[in-house]
Amino acid sequence: MAFENPSTQEIRELLERSRTVAVVGLSPRPERDSHVIAAFLIERGYDVIGVRPGFAEILGRPCYPSLTDVPTKIDIVDVFRRSEFVRGHVEESIAVGASAVWLQFGVVDERAAERARDAGLRVVMDRCILVEHRRLFSD
Repeated sequence: MAFENPSTQEIRELLERSRTVAVVGLSPRPERDSHVIAAFLIERGYDVIGVRPGFAEILGRPCYPSLTDVPTKIDIVDVFRRSEFVRGHVEESIAVGASAVWLQFGVVDERAAERARDAGLRVVMDRCILVEHRRLFSD
């Protein structure tokens, strides 16, 4: 069975009820997509937490080496890493009790997505959270 993203209504509900987004692969460089999207989410009122080894802070927000180091509840794990790294991030997402895993444009791992769904997480794959937010909330 091929992977299907949640419906438009399910994505809308996920974005409405989520408050904390962990951005895995958050770049300190302002020109990088992860940085731009994290800044957008902060502007929209989300609590953004960076996951990037070697940085204590990016965009004025705390940054941690891994999801398991984050001391607060995570609603969405937004992954900006190559597809071959997704499985590990899914396992960490499950371990920390995240509600959802969001894989950005070009990030695809159907087996990892199935694993996350089997563990009860919502999964959005190969979509941009910024694009979806703008589409659904006209901002």
